Amino acid sequence: MKSFDFTKGGYFFPLIKFTVPILFAIFLQAMYGAVDLMVVGHFGDASSISAVAIGSQVMQTITGIITGLTMGTTIMIGQIMGAKQTKQAERTVGASICLFAVVAVIVTIIMMVFVTPIVKLMHTPEVAFDKSIQYILICSAGTVFIVAYNLISGIFRGIGNSKLPLFFVAIACFVNIIGDLLLVGIFNLDAAGAAIATVFAQAISVILSLIIIKTKGLPFTFSRKSIRFHPMEIANILKFGTPLAFQDMLTNLSFLIITAIVNSLGLVASAAIGINEKIAIFIMLIPMSYMSSVSTFSAQNIGAHKSERAKKGMYYAISSSLIFGIICFVFSFWYGHILAGIFSNDIEVIAACAEYMKSYSIDCVLVCFLFCFIGYFNGCGNTVFVLVQGMLSAFLVRIPFSYFVSKIPEVSMLQIGFAPPISTVFSIILCIIYFKIKRQVISNEPTAIMYKE
Repeated sequence: MKSFDFTKGGYFFPLIKFTVPILFAIFLQAMYGAVDLMVVGHFGDASSISAVAIGSQVMQTITGIITGLTMGTTIMIGQIMGAKQTKQAERTVGASICLFAVVAVIVTIIMMVFVTPIVKLMHTPEVAFDKSIQYILICSAGTVFIVAYNLISGIFRGIGNSKLPLFFVAIACFVNIIGDLLLVGIFNLDAAGAAIATVFAQAISVILSLIIIKTKGLPFTFSRKSIRFHPMEIANILKFGTPLAFQDMLTNLSFLIITAIVNSLGLVASAAIGINEKIAIFIMLIPMSYMSSVSTFSAQNIGAHKSERAKKGMYYAISSSLIFGIICFVFSFWYGHILAGIFSNDIEVIAACAEYMKSYSIDCVLVCFLFCFIGYFNGCGNTVFVLVQGMLSAFLVRIPFSYFVSKIPEVSMLQIGFAPPISTVFSIILCIIYFKIKRQVISNEPTAIMYKE
Protein backbone atom coordinates (compact mmCIF):
# COMPACT_ATOMS: atom_id res chain seq x y z
CA MET A 1 0.00 0.00 0.00
CA LYS A 2 3.08 2.27 -0.22
CA SER A 3 2.36 5.54 -2.05
CA PHE A 4 4.59 8.11 -3.76
CA ASP A 5 4.84 11.70 -2.55
CA PHE A 6 5.91 13.61 -5.67
CA THR A 7 6.06 16.99 -3.92
CA LYS A 8 9.63 16.43 -2.77
CA GLY A 9 12.81 14.62 -3.81
CA GLY A 10 14.05 13.82 -7.30
CA TYR A 11 12.25 13.68 -10.63
CA PHE A 12 13.54 10.97 -12.91
CA PHE A 13 13.67 7.88 -10.69
CA PRO A 14 10.39 8.54 -8.82
CA LEU A 15 8.64 9.00 -12.17
CA ILE A 16 10.19 5.81 -13.55
CA LYS A 17 9.26 3.79 -10.46
CA PHE A 18 5.70 5.07 -10.59
CA THR A 19 5.39 4.68 -14.37
CA VAL A 20 6.65 1.08 -14.67
CA PRO A 21 3.69 -0.49 -12.79
CA ILE A 22 1.30 1.68 -14.85
CA LEU A 23 3.07 0.47 -18.01
CA PHE A 24 2.56 -3.17 -17.10
CA ALA A 25 -1.01 -2.51 -15.97
CA ILE A 26 -1.92 -0.87 -19.30
CA PHE A 27 -0.09 -3.67 -21.11
CA LEU A 28 -2.09 -6.34 -19.31
CA GLN A 29 -5.32 -4.40 -19.73
CA ALA A 30 -4.63 -4.19 -23.46
CA MET A 31 -4.15 -7.94 -23.42
CA TYR A 32 -7.90 -8.34 -22.85
CA GLY A 33 -8.77 -7.44 -26.42
CA ALA A 34 -5.46 -8.65 -27.84
CA VAL A 35 -5.75 -12.14 -26.38
CA ASP A 36 -9.33 -12.33 -27.62
CA LEU A 37 -8.13 -11.39 -31.10
CA MET A 38 -5.12 -13.74 -31.05
CA VAL A 39 -7.09 -16.77 -29.91
CA VAL A 40 -10.01 -16.10 -32.24
CA GLY A 41 -7.54 -15.39 -35.07
CA HIS A 42 -5.95 -18.81 -34.67
CA PHE A 43 -9.16 -20.79 -34.09
CA GLY A 44 -11.58 -18.79 -36.29
CA ASP A 45 -11.69 -17.15 -39.70
CA ALA A 46 -11.43 -13.58 -41.04
CA SER A 47 -15.06 -12.85 -40.07
CA SER A 48 -14.30 -13.77 -36.45
CA ILE A 49 -11.21 -11.53 -36.46
CA SER A 50 -13.23 -8.66 -37.88
CA ALA A 51 -16.05 -9.17 -35.33
CA VAL A 52 -13.74 -9.22 -32.30
CA ALA A 53 -11.68 -6.31 -33.66
CA ILE A 54 -14.78 -4.17 -34.21
CA GLY A 55 -16.44 -5.25 -30.96
CA SER A 56 -13.38 -4.68 -28.81
CA GLN A 57 -12.81 -1.28 -30.44
CA VAL A 58 -16.37 -0.24 -29.57
CA MET A 59 -15.84 -1.41 -25.98
CA GLN A 60 -12.48 0.37 -25.92
CA THR A 61 -14.35 3.58 -26.74
CA ILE A 62 -16.69 2.99 -23.80
CA THR A 63 -13.75 2.20 -21.54
CA GLY A 64 -12.02 5.39 -22.69
CA ILE A 65 -15.05 7.47 -21.68
CA ILE A 66 -15.16 5.81 -18.26
CA THR A 67 -11.40 6.23 -17.80
CA GLY A 68 -11.71 9.91 -18.65
CA LEU A 69 -14.41 10.39 -16.04
CA THR A 70 -12.43 8.54 -13.37
CA MET A 71 -9.48 10.82 -14.12
CA GLY A 72 -11.58 13.49 -12.41
CA THR A 73 -11.28 11.44 -9.22
CA THR A 74 -7.54 10.89 -9.79
CA ILE A 75 -6.89 14.60 -10.24
CA MET A 76 -8.96 15.53 -7.19
CA ILE A 77 -7.28 12.98 -4.93
CA GLY A 78 -3.83 13.86 -6.28
CA GLN A 79 -4.29 17.54 -5.46
CA ILE A 80 -5.84 16.68 -2.10
CA MET A 81 -2.93 14.41 -1.15
CA GLY A 82 -0.49 17.14 -2.20
CA ALA A 83 -2.33 19.60 0.06
CA LYS A 84 -2.43 16.99 2.88
CA GLN A 85 -6.22 17.33 3.27
CA THR A 86 -7.26 13.75 4.00
CA LYS A 87 -10.82 14.59 5.07
CA GLN A 88 -11.67 15.73 1.57
CA ALA A 89 -10.11 12.55 0.16
CA GLU A 90 -12.62 10.53 2.18
CA ARG A 91 -15.53 12.58 0.86
CA THR A 92 -14.21 12.43 -2.72
CA VAL A 93 -13.94 8.63 -2.71
CA GLY A 94 -17.44 8.31 -1.24
CA ALA A 95 -18.91 10.66 -3.83
CA SER A 96 -17.06 8.84 -6.63
CA ILE A 97 -18.61 5.51 -5.67
CA CYS A 98 -22.11 6.98 -5.85
CA LEU A 99 -21.45 8.83 -9.09
CA PHE A 100 -19.94 5.91 -10.96
CA ALA A 101 -22.61 3.48 -9.81
CA VAL A 102 -25.06 5.67 -11.72
CA VAL A 103 -22.66 5.87 -14.69
CA ALA A 104 -22.44 2.06 -14.85
CA VAL A 105 -26.22 1.69 -15.02
CA ILE A 106 -26.62 4.36 -17.70
CA VAL A 107 -23.83 3.00 -19.92
CA THR A 108 -25.15 -0.56 -19.67
CA ILE A 109 -28.66 0.47 -20.74
CA ILE A 110 -27.38 2.57 -23.65
CA MET A 111 -25.16 -0.21 -25.00
CA MET A 112 -27.89 -2.85 -24.72
CA VAL A 113 -30.44 -0.70 -26.53
CA PHE A 114 -28.26 0.73 -29.30
CA VAL A 115 -25.92 -2.18 -30.07
CA THR A 116 -27.40 -2.90 -33.53
CA PRO A 117 -27.24 0.72 -34.78
CA ILE A 118 -23.68 0.96 -33.48
CA VAL A 119 -22.60 -2.13 -35.41
CA LYS A 120 -24.31 -0.80 -38.55
CA LEU A 121 -22.56 2.55 -38.21
CA MET A 122 -19.25 0.69 -38.15
CA HIS A 123 -19.94 -0.58 -41.70
CA THR A 124 -19.34 -4.05 -40.30
CA PRO A 125 -18.95 -6.68 -43.05
CA GLU A 126 -22.13 -8.77 -43.36
CA VAL A 127 -20.38 -12.04 -42.48
CA ALA A 128 -19.15 -10.52 -39.19
CA PHE A 129 -22.34 -8.61 -38.26
CA ASP A 130 -24.02 -11.11 -35.90
CA LYS A 131 -20.74 -12.04 -34.22
CA SER A 132 -19.98 -8.37 -33.55
CA ILE A 133 -23.39 -7.88 -31.90
CA GLN A 134 -22.85 -10.95 -29.71
CA TYR A 135 -19.42 -9.75 -28.59
CA ILE A 136 -20.60 -6.23 -27.72
CA LEU A 137 -23.77 -7.39 -25.90
CA ILE A 138 -21.85 -9.78 -23.67
CA CYS A 139 -19.12 -7.23 -22.89
CA SER A 140 -21.75 -4.55 -22.21
CA ALA A 141 -23.30 -6.79 -19.57
CA GLY A 142 -20.01 -6.46 -17.69
CA THR A 143 -19.90 -2.66 -17.80
CA VAL A 144 -20.21 -2.47 -14.02
CA PHE A 145 -16.87 -4.27 -13.70
CA ILE A 146 -15.18 -1.95 -16.23
CA VAL A 147 -16.40 1.06 -14.24
CA ALA A 148 -15.40 -0.43 -10.88
CA TYR A 149 -11.89 -1.37 -12.01
CA ASN A 150 -11.16 2.04 -13.51
CA LEU A 151 -12.49 3.86 -10.45
CA ILE A 152 -10.42 1.76 -8.05
CA SER A 153 -7.31 2.23 -10.22
CA GLY A 154 -7.97 5.97 -10.44
CA ILE A 155 -8.19 6.26 -6.66
CA PHE A 156 -4.93 4.41 -6.08
CA ARG A 157 -3.04 6.35 -8.74
CA GLY A 158 -4.30 9.58 -7.22
CA ILE A 159 -2.77 8.68 -3.86
CA GLY A 160 0.47 7.68 -5.60
CA ASN A 161 0.09 3.89 -5.64
CA SER A 162 0.50 2.32 -9.09
CA LYS A 163 1.40 -1.20 -7.97
CA LEU A 164 -1.99 -2.41 -6.78
CA PRO A 165 -3.78 -1.59 -10.08
CA LEU A 166 -1.05 -3.64 -11.78
CA PHE A 167 -1.70 -6.58 -9.46
CA PHE A 168 -5.46 -6.42 -10.04
CA VAL A 169 -5.20 -6.41 -13.82
CA ALA A 170 -2.49 -9.12 -13.83
CA ILE A 171 -4.90 -11.53 -12.17
CA ALA A 172 -7.65 -10.56 -14.61
CA CYS A 173 -5.38 -11.05 -17.63
CA PHE A 174 -4.38 -14.52 -16.48
CA VAL A 175 -8.03 -15.50 -16.00
CA ASN A 176 -8.90 -14.05 -19.42
CA ILE A 177 -6.22 -16.09 -21.20
CA ILE A 178 -7.38 -19.32 -19.57
CA GLY A 179 -11.01 -18.44 -20.38
CA ASP A 180 -10.23 -17.69 -24.05
CA LEU A 181 -8.33 -20.94 -24.56
CA LEU A 182 -11.10 -22.90 -22.85
CA LEU A 183 -14.18 -21.25 -24.38
CA VAL A 184 -12.81 -20.50 -27.86
CA GLY A 185 -10.16 -23.17 -28.34
CA ILE A 186 -11.95 -26.13 -26.74
CA PHE A 187 -15.67 -25.31 -26.71
CA ASN A 188 -15.58 -23.43 -30.05
CA LEU A 189 -17.73 -20.51 -28.82
CA ASP A 190 -15.87 -18.18 -31.19
CA ALA A 191 -16.33 -14.41 -30.59
CA ALA A 192 -19.00 -14.96 -27.92
CA GLY A 193 -16.62 -17.16 -25.93
CA ALA A 194 -13.94 -14.46 -26.04
CA ALA A 195 -16.42 -11.90 -24.70
CA ILE A 196 -17.56 -14.19 -21.86
CA ALA A 197 -13.95 -14.79 -20.83
CA THR A 198 -13.29 -11.04 -20.78
CA VAL A 199 -16.29 -10.22 -18.57
CA PHE A 200 -15.52 -13.04 -16.14
CA ALA A 201 -11.88 -11.91 -15.84
CA GLN A 202 -12.91 -8.33 -15.11
CA ALA A 203 -15.32 -9.52 -12.42
CA ILE A 204 -12.58 -11.52 -10.69
CA SER A 205 -10.27 -8.49 -10.78
CA VAL A 206 -12.84 -6.20 -9.12
CA ILE A 207 -13.78 -8.74 -6.42
CA LEU A 208 -10.12 -9.29 -5.58
CA SER A 209 -9.42 -5.53 -5.40
CA LEU A 210 -12.32 -4.99 -3.00
CA ILE A 211 -11.07 -7.78 -0.74
CA ILE A 212 -7.59 -6.22 -0.61
CA ILE A 213 -8.97 -2.74 0.09
CA LYS A 214 -11.10 -4.11 2.92
CA THR A 215 -8.08 -5.94 4.37
CA LYS A 216 -5.38 -3.28 3.91
CA GLY A 217 -7.43 -0.07 4.02
CA LEU A 218 -6.59 3.30 2.48
CA PRO A 219 -4.06 5.97 3.58
CA PHE A 220 -6.95 7.98 5.04
CA THR A 221 -10.05 7.24 7.07
CA PHE A 222 -12.88 5.75 5.05
CA SER A 223 -16.12 4.03 6.00
CA ARG A 224 -19.50 3.19 4.48
CA LYS A 225 -20.88 6.40 5.97
CA SER A 226 -18.62 8.31 3.56
CA ILE A 227 -20.50 6.90 0.56
CA ARG A 228 -22.84 9.79 -0.14
CA PHE A 229 -23.77 12.05 -3.05
CA HIS A 230 -21.60 14.93 -1.80
CA PRO A 231 -22.58 17.71 -4.26
CA MET A 232 -19.32 19.71 -4.13
CA GLU A 233 -17.09 16.66 -4.68
CA ILE A 234 -19.25 15.33 -7.49
CA ALA A 235 -19.20 18.78 -9.14
CA ASN A 236 -15.40 18.85 -9.02
CA ILE A 237 -15.05 15.28 -10.30
CA LEU A 238 -17.30 16.10 -13.24
CA LYS A 239 -15.53 19.44 -13.76
CA PHE A 240 -12.21 17.68 -14.35
CA GLY A 241 -13.43 14.32 -15.62
CA THR A 242 -16.15 15.29 -18.11
CA PRO A 243 -13.86 17.11 -20.58
CA LEU A 244 -11.46 14.14 -20.48
CA ALA A 245 -14.33 11.70 -21.01
CA PHE A 246 -15.47 13.67 -24.04
CA GLN A 247 -11.89 13.91 -25.28
CA ASP A 248 -11.41 10.14 -24.99
CA MET A 249 -14.81 9.54 -26.55
CA LEU A 250 -14.13 11.81 -29.51
CA THR A 251 -10.63 10.41 -30.04
CA ASN A 252 -11.91 6.85 -30.02
CA LEU A 253 -14.90 7.90 -32.11
CA SER A 254 -12.56 9.33 -34.70
CA PHE A 255 -10.73 6.00 -34.88
CA LEU A 256 -14.06 4.18 -35.08
CA ILE A 257 -14.98 6.39 -38.03
CA ILE A 258 -11.64 5.64 -39.65
CA THR A 259 -12.27 1.93 -39.05
CA ALA A 260 -15.71 2.28 -40.64
CA ILE A 261 -14.12 4.02 -43.64
CA VAL A 262 -11.55 1.24 -44.00
CA ASN A 263 -14.21 -1.47 -43.46
CA SER A 264 -15.88 -0.27 -46.63
CA LEU A 265 -12.72 -1.27 -48.55
CA GLY A 266 -13.31 -4.99 -47.93
CA LEU A 267 -12.84 -7.84 -45.44
CA VAL A 268 -9.02 -7.95 -45.67
CA ALA A 269 -8.74 -4.21 -45.00
CA SER A 270 -11.27 -4.55 -42.15
CA ALA A 271 -9.31 -7.34 -40.48
CA ALA A 272 -6.01 -5.49 -41.07
CA ILE A 273 -7.14 -2.21 -39.50
CA GLY A 274 -8.56 -4.13 -36.54
CA ILE A 275 -5.24 -5.86 -35.94
CA ASN A 276 -3.35 -2.61 -36.36
CA GLU A 277 -5.47 -0.96 -33.68
CA LYS A 278 -4.44 -3.75 -31.29
CA ILE A 279 -0.77 -3.40 -32.23
CA ALA A 280 -1.01 0.37 -31.77
CA ILE A 281 -2.10 -0.06 -28.16
CA PHE A 282 1.07 -1.99 -27.38
CA ILE A 283 3.55 0.26 -29.19
CA MET A 284 1.96 3.27 -27.47
CA LEU A 285 2.20 1.72 -23.99
CA ILE A 286 5.09 3.81 -22.69
CA PRO A 287 3.73 7.23 -23.75
CA MET A 288 0.31 6.25 -22.38
CA SER A 289 1.91 5.22 -19.09
CA TYR A 290 3.77 8.51 -18.82
CA MET A 291 0.53 10.40 -19.44
CA SER A 292 -0.97 8.79 -16.31
CA SER A 293 2.13 9.25 -14.16
CA VAL A 294 2.64 12.88 -15.22
CA SER A 295 -1.01 13.55 -14.35
CA THR A 296 -0.46 12.31 -10.79
CA PHE A 297 2.91 14.06 -10.50
CA SER A 298 1.46 17.37 -11.65
CA ALA A 299 -1.71 17.07 -9.56
CA GLN A 300 0.21 16.49 -6.33
CA ASN A 301 2.57 19.40 -6.97
CA ILE A 302 -0.23 21.76 -7.98
CA GLY A 303 -2.00 20.81 -4.75
CA ALA A 304 1.24 21.56 -2.85
CA HIS A 305 1.63 24.97 -4.62
CA LYS A 306 4.71 23.77 -6.58
CA SER A 307 3.81 24.50 -10.21
CA GLU A 308 7.45 24.81 -11.37
CA ARG A 309 8.15 21.33 -10.06
CA ALA A 310 5.16 20.06 -12.04
CA LYS A 311 6.61 21.54 -15.25
CA LYS A 312 10.02 19.99 -14.64
CA GLY A 313 8.36 16.62 -14.11
CA MET A 314 6.82 16.91 -17.58
CA TYR A 315 10.22 17.73 -19.14
CA TYR A 316 11.82 14.68 -17.55
CA ALA A 317 8.94 12.50 -18.74
CA ILE A 318 9.24 13.69 -22.34
CA SER A 319 13.00 13.10 -22.51
CA SER A 320 12.84 9.59 -21.05
CA SER A 321 9.78 8.40 -23.00
CA LEU A 322 11.30 9.66 -26.26
CA ILE A 323 14.05 7.05 -26.06
CA PHE A 324 11.51 4.24 -26.02
CA GLY A 325 9.40 5.94 -28.69
CA ILE A 326 12.30 5.84 -31.15
CA ILE A 327 12.87 2.14 -30.45
CA CYS A 328 9.18 1.39 -31.08
CA PHE A 329 9.29 3.39 -34.32
CA VAL A 330 12.25 1.40 -35.66
CA PHE A 331 10.70 -1.96 -34.84
CA SER A 332 7.23 -1.04 -36.14
CA PHE A 333 8.58 0.37 -39.40
CA TRP A 334 10.80 -2.55 -40.37
CA TYR A 335 9.14 -5.48 -38.60
CA GLY A 336 5.43 -4.73 -38.84
CA HIS A 337 4.83 -8.10 -40.51
CA ILE A 338 6.15 -9.90 -37.43
CA LEU A 339 3.73 -8.00 -35.16
CA ALA A 340 0.82 -8.69 -37.52
CA GLY A 341 1.70 -12.39 -37.64
CA ILE A 342 1.00 -12.65 -33.92
CA PHE A 343 -2.68 -11.97 -34.58
CA SER A 344 -3.33 -13.68 -37.92
CA ASN A 345 -2.18 -16.45 -40.24
CA ASP A 346 -3.73 -14.79 -43.30
CA ILE A 347 -0.93 -13.67 -45.68
CA GLU A 348 -3.02 -10.88 -47.23
CA VAL A 349 -4.04 -9.50 -43.85
CA ILE A 350 -0.43 -9.57 -42.58
CA ALA A 351 0.80 -7.74 -45.68
CA ALA A 352 -1.88 -5.04 -45.31
CA CYS A 353 -1.01 -4.60 -41.63
CA ALA A 354 2.72 -4.24 -42.34
CA GLU A 355 2.02 -1.65 -45.03
CA TYR A 356 -0.12 0.43 -42.63
CA MET A 357 2.53 0.24 -39.88
CA LYS A 358 5.20 1.89 -42.03
CA SER A 359 3.39 5.24 -41.97
CA TYR A 360 1.65 4.84 -38.61
CA SER A 361 4.96 4.10 -36.84
CA ILE A 362 5.92 7.80 -37.07
CA ASP A 363 3.34 8.39 -34.35
CA CYS A 364 5.45 6.34 -31.90
CA VAL A 365 7.85 9.28 -31.60
CA LEU A 366 5.32 12.12 -31.80
CA VAL A 367 3.01 10.90 -29.01
CA CYS A 368 5.91 11.01 -26.52
CA PHE A 369 5.54 14.80 -26.64
CA LEU A 370 1.75 14.91 -26.90
CA PHE A 371 0.88 12.47 -24.10
CA CYS A 372 3.26 14.10 -21.60
CA PHE A 373 1.74 17.50 -22.40
CA ILE A 374 -1.75 16.07 -21.89
CA GLY A 375 -0.71 14.46 -18.60
CA TYR A 376 0.63 17.79 -17.36
CA PHE A 377 -2.49 19.71 -18.38
CA ASN A 378 -4.70 17.06 -16.75
CA GLY A 379 -2.83 17.31 -13.46
CA CYS A 380 -3.14 21.10 -13.55
CA GLY A 381 -6.88 20.78 -14.08
CA ASN A 382 -6.75 22.26 -17.61
CA THR A 383 -8.96 19.46 -18.90
CA VAL A 384 -11.15 21.71 -21.07
CA PHE A 385 -8.13 22.51 -23.25
CA VAL A 386 -7.35 18.78 -23.51
CA LEU A 387 -10.90 18.28 -24.79
CA VAL A 388 -10.65 21.15 -27.29
CA GLN A 389 -7.34 20.03 -28.80
CA GLY A 390 -8.65 16.48 -29.06
CA MET A 391 -11.76 17.63 -30.90
CA LEU A 392 -9.85 19.85 -33.31
CA SER A 393 -7.27 17.18 -34.03
CA ALA A 394 -9.88 14.49 -34.68
CA PHE A 395 -12.45 16.41 -36.68
CA LEU A 396 -10.27 18.90 -38.52
CA VAL A 397 -7.40 16.59 -39.38
CA ARG A 398 -7.63 12.84 -38.66
CA ILE A 399 -11.12 12.05 -39.98
CA PRO A 400 -11.08 14.38 -43.05
CA PHE A 401 -7.66 13.07 -44.06
CA SER A 402 -8.78 9.43 -43.78
CA TYR A 403 -11.98 10.11 -45.72
CA PHE A 404 -10.35 11.89 -48.63
CA VAL A 405 -7.51 9.37 -48.84
CA SER A 406 -10.02 6.50 -48.91
CA LYS A 407 -11.55 8.03 -52.04
CA ILE A 408 -8.27 7.76 -53.94
CA PRO A 409 -8.50 5.00 -56.57
CA GLU A 410 -6.65 1.88 -55.42
CA VAL A 411 -5.72 3.55 -52.15
CA SER A 412 -3.11 1.71 -50.07
CA MET A 413 -2.97 1.06 -46.33
CA LEU A 414 0.31 3.01 -46.34
CA GLN A 415 -1.53 6.19 -47.33
CA ILE A 416 -4.30 5.69 -44.76
CA GLY A 417 -1.70 5.16 -42.04
CA PHE A 418 -0.50 8.76 -42.26
CA ALA A 419 -3.70 10.09 -40.63
CA PRO A 420 -2.69 9.55 -36.94
CA PRO A 421 0.83 11.10 -37.11
CA ILE A 422 -0.40 14.13 -39.05
CA SER A 423 -3.14 14.78 -36.48
CA THR A 424 -0.63 14.31 -33.64
CA VAL A 425 1.62 17.01 -35.11
CA PHE A 426 -1.39 19.33 -35.16
CA SER A 427 -2.14 18.55 -31.47
CA ILE A 428 1.47 19.14 -30.41
CA ILE A 429 1.42 22.57 -32.04
CA LEU A 430 -1.76 23.43 -30.12
CA CYS A 431 -0.22 22.20 -26.85
CA ILE A 432 2.95 24.27 -27.31
CA ILE A 433 0.93 27.40 -28.07
CA TYR A 434 -1.33 26.86 -25.05
CA PHE A 435 1.63 26.07 -22.78
CA LYS A 436 3.37 29.30 -23.75
CA ILE A 437 0.19 31.35 -23.31
CA LYS A 438 -0.61 29.83 -19.92
CA ARG A 439 2.97 29.75 -18.65
CA GLN A 440 2.62 33.10 -16.96
CA VAL A 441 -1.02 32.58 -16.06
CA ILE A 442 -0.90 29.21 -14.27
CA SER A 443 -0.42 30.16 -10.66
CA ASN A 444 0.74 28.26 -7.61
CA GLU A 445 -2.81 27.90 -6.37
CA PRO A 446 -4.38 24.41 -6.54
CA THR A 447 -7.15 24.15 -9.14
CA ALA A 448 -9.38 21.86 -7.10
CA ILE A 449 -11.65 23.26 -4.39
CA MET A 450 -10.10 22.43 -1.03
CA TYR A 451 -11.64 22.12 2.39
CA LYS A 452 -10.06 22.91 5.68
CA GLU A 453 -9.42 19.92 7.91
